[in-house]
Amino acid sequence: MNEISFGSLDVNFHWNNEQLLFDWLLSIASQEQQQLNSLSYVFCSDQHLLEMNKTHLDHDYFTDIITFDLSDDDSIEGEIYISIDRVKENAATYQTSFEEELCRVMCHGLLHLIGYDDHNEADIQEMRAKETFCLSLLREVPRGTFQ
Repeated sequence: MNEISFGSLDVNFHWNNEQLLFDWLLSIASQEQQQLNSLSYVFCSDQHLLEMNKTHLDHDYFTDIITFDLSDDDSIEGEIYISIDRVKENAATYQTSFEEELCRVMCHGLLHLIGYDDHNEADIQEMRAKETFCLSLLREVPRGTFQ
């Protein structure tokens, strides 16, 4: 089906090139030999994601992303919630553009749905390498893609 949606909850956030993101996310799934069925990205604030983290994961700390795997067969289905506040802060910390950091977090969530994990140092290194590869598929994130 290849359905990918983008929405926002409590932040004023929109994107200017959904087709670019759609094609890129499909290329990631294809590179991993996975079928992407339905994927929903929801952009929100730190506070909203903190409440979700407490409610659904029993974690009382800020995070940049929460991924819910809704798959029940061999294709990818999921919801990915991303804190725009956290992405902005991380971009400043890692001295990268907001667009690149947001795309890194977006592919991070998709990689979790594909089956990658980041609970130990070896997994974290593999995840970072995959994120970098995924970003190379996008080549360069045009500034102004997100606002």
